Amino acid sequence: MTTRTLVLLAHPSLDRSRINAALAGEVQDLENVTLHDIYAAYPDQVIDVAAEQQLVRDHDVIVFQFPFHWYSIPGFLKQWLDEVMLRDFAYDAGPLLQGKTLQLVTSTGGVEDAYRPGGFHRFTMTELLSPLEQTAHRMGLTFADPLVLHDVRGTSDEELSLHAKRYRELLASYA
Repeated sequence: MTTRTLVLLAHPSLDRSRINAALAGEVQDLENVTLHDIYAAYPDQVIDVAAEQQLVRDHDVIVFQFPFHWYSIPGFLKQWLDEVMLRDFAYDAGPLLQGKTLQLVTSTGGVEDAYRPGGFHRFTMTELLSPLEQTAHRMGLTFADPLVLHDVRGTSDEELSLHAKRYRELLASYA
């Protein structure tokens, strides 16, 4: 059986993004990967819920690719969760999402060491991402270890290229 991966790309201004644009470019041609830029698909932010639910049904791995802003996901990705992952579809619906995986791919402006107890941000990325881990658990999804790129402003082109290749390898490993 072939594993199909849905990448929900959620960047409010991808045309100005060095990091997320490079990551998306690295995986867009992977076999069995659907790259779905929700901001481009819905510029008016009116979501076709039925179409999005069908995408979820059709894929085994759901990737949220987003910049980590203000300790959270972008607002439109939150709206997508609220409108698409409804009761009796995503939870309390039986085994629909059982066996599927949620993979987070995110980037931060802060250096890795800032995300620790006593550090500038006071909490680890694991702690800050725990609401999404709980969301996955509530929906019956397996929560994969997040792929995080820290210090985006200090990331060299070579480091970005290596990280993008790790991302590609991660998605290819699901197949």
